[in-house]
Amino acid sequence: MNRSYVGQSVPRNEDRRLLTGQALFVDDVQLEGMLHVAFLRSDHAHALIRGVDVSAALARPGVAAVYTAEDLGDYWRPGPLLVPPPPVEGLTFNEATQVPLAKEKVFHVGEPIALVVAESRYVAEDALADILVDFEPLGAVVDPEAALAPDAPILHTQFGTNLAAHVVQGHGDYEQAKAEADLVISRRFLYDRGAACALENRAVAARWDPKAEELTVWDTTQAPIPIRNGLARMLGLLESQVHVVAPFVGGGFGPKIMMFYPEEVLIPWVAMKLGQPVKWTEDRQENFYATTQERGQVHDAEIAVTQDGRILGVRDFFLHDTGAYDSYGLTVPINSQCTLLGPYSVPSYHSEFKAVFTNKITVTPVRGAGRQHGVFVMERLLDLAARALGMDPAEIRRRNYLGNEAFPYNHQIIFQDFSPLFYDSGDYLPALETALETIGYDSFREEQRRMREAGRHIGVGVVSYIEGTGIGPYEGARVTIDPSGRVRVATGLGTQGQGHYTAFAQVVAEVLDVDVEQVHVTTGDTREFGWGTGTFASRGAVVAGSACHAAAQAVREKILAMAGRVLEAVEEQIELSDGHVRVRGAPERSLSLGELARMANPLRGAVKPGTEPGLEATAYFGPDRGSTASGVHAMIVEVDPETAMVEIKRYVVVHDCGRLINPMIVEGQVQGGVAQGIGNAFYEKLIFDDSGQLLNASFMDYLLPTALDVPRVEMAHRETPAPMNPLGLKGVGEAGCIPTGAAFAQAVEDALPEYGLEILEIPLSPNRLFSLLEDAHDH
Repeated sequence: MNRSYVGQSVPRNEDRRLLTGQALFVDDVQLEGMLHVAFLRSDHAHALIRGVDVSAALARPGVAAVYTAEDLGDYWRPGPLLVPPPPVEGLTFNEATQVPLAKEKVFHVGEPIALVVAESRYVAEDALADILVDFEPLGAVVDPEAALAPDAPILHTQFGTNLAAHVVQGHGDYEQAKAEADLVISRRFLYDRGAACALENRAVAARWDPKAEELTVWDTTQAPIPIRNGLARMLGLLESQVHVVAPFVGGGFGPKIMMFYPEEVLIPWVAMKLGQPVKWTEDRQENFYATTQERGQVHDAEIAVTQDGRILGVRDFFLHDTGAYDSYGLTVPINSQCTLLGPYSVPSYHSEFKAVFTNKITVTPVRGAGRQHGVFVMERLLDLAARALGMDPAEIRRRNYLGNEAFPYNHQIIFQDFSPLFYDSGDYLPALETALETIGYDSFREEQRRMREAGRHIGVGVVSYIEGTGIGPYEGARVTIDPSGRVRVATGLGTQGQGHYTAFAQVVAEVLDVDVEQVHVTTGDTREFGWGTGTFASRGAVVAGSACHAAAQAVREKILAMAGRVLEAVEEQIELSDGHVRVRGAPERSLSLGELARMANPLRGAVKPGTEPGLEATAYFGPDRGSTASGVHAMIVEVDPETAMVEIKRYVVVHDCGRLINPMIVEGQVQGGVAQGIGNAFYEKLIFDDSGQLLNASFMDYLLPTALDVPRVEMAHRETPAPMNPLGLKGVGEAGCIPTGAAFAQAVEDALPEYGLEILEIPLSPNRLFSLLEDAHDH
């Protein structure tokens, strides 16, 4: 029989291990003689280091070693620039990357200065209090606008400025578009900082085996292969001498794609230096200071439209807070710049941003990776234009969607993959209509009127978005038929809960026509597969899934060729079904795949020229460009203007991620993304004072949405196959969180028309909404 798995909601095969406690996480790694590390971190956001005295810490019983920057010798050096700036004409970029331990100066609260190695984490933590650091505090800059002022304290004095980058992109002639417009709307938008708050914090463990001359590192990274390569280079080892394992990881969300954190660089070095296994696990408060963050941007944006609501042009100038370092390049602001254009026809576009150094933790991608900023700006501009024109918000979107005939569509600006922003496919209007129908948009106004008469305030929000996904450079996979008849799949991709084990098994099982439960997938182990890039940018299924498909196809061809020789039939007569090969029309002439695999690896005899032993193949997939996912979010909220509390009554997502491998996994991804999006919209905001101190670095003060705040998401799928990969896949990992803030703002405004609110900032927070309502009431 021909098995069909792609498109089916196959239960996740990894969940049994997770639910029964059999899954390995980094903190589960326990080795004989293991030592534990704690880091002394800066209390100052900006200060000179005049001296570090570790003598008392070294004298504490149970302490094995204490290291400062001076002890690292030649190993102390700035980390690599992970993503170079894209090839945009006239671009300015000032590179400043993190160091293992601060030497002469600290640039943000939480920057590591020293580490203690001890027999237990308790002893190591106690020893931190023994270390004396002589600081000379400097003025701090936490606001990106203030950081560019002529008299602002300079972080990286070699540049003489806090400007990290300056990028201008666009197409068309915005000034002409503005002159021809019937209406021009200008506003300032703020999208503030938040944290990823993964369930599992970062952790690193390492063991050096001097007899085997092998370093093994367990790391909560989203990129195990680049970590292996970098550590080998830093430590003077061959890549084959470094074995990196990214086991089960309790959520990545972007910060764990950041590479060569100080802890990742230092733990392996300490293990080699002391000759004992070493482990560090980040605690929750450390996570607020030591793990990268995202989202701080200020946009001054303008839209020019005709009387009938058609967009003539958009202009946007924004500041991007990159934090203390810009190790991840310009990925986040470039995403904001590109994603602002959305699914719309924008004849003229001028976008300019400045990335700015501030005395805060470094910014890297967090789920959405800058896309939500651009979507918020464009969707809010459309809402404001619709209000000014007396037009329904859904109608102004209808009038501006790119039509099917426009694809492939080139926006003539550079995307994060260094290629022109290129929409490969899409079908936007049907997604909007499905969302409107599902949310009951046409009948909502009557319900809203009746509720208002009863003293209740409900509102609806409907927004659109696109998401560039599935970018290169490449991923690979190896597929092997085991002599047992089971199928082994290995890929270099790391996994953090996305369901890769199941989805890749479905792809391979369908190609080879075997039971999906007979496919065993390994990810994140550089010994199993040594080539690849990592899990980021909603690319896992698209790029690694396509590599799995290609490798499985190659194995299928080997199976058919060998079966033809063994069964003495032409390949066209061989059929592959249910884990067996047989001659069509002669069922007695058949072999199991296990039997064929054993024959393919003989103990005697020669391998014929032009053939290979085993039923195994390795394949790679690298797309020329990414694939463009899209969708529409709709929500209904109820607002209590007396308390400024907001309850989300319904939430609808219509998403197009191309062909679905596993609808259930896609729905789980979207539900989780919406939960994070709701947090970004109304709860989560990091609060810094003027000296760069983080004021809410605990879950007592940093609000996260709970199961009581997140509704069940109603979903509909559209499948516009991507032409850029053989399975027609597009990414889905970030779709749930990208447009949530924009939909939330529109819905809250719609619930309170008498207040004339304009929500121009995210996250809003109950306190901030209360202040806006008071201000509106006073005016």
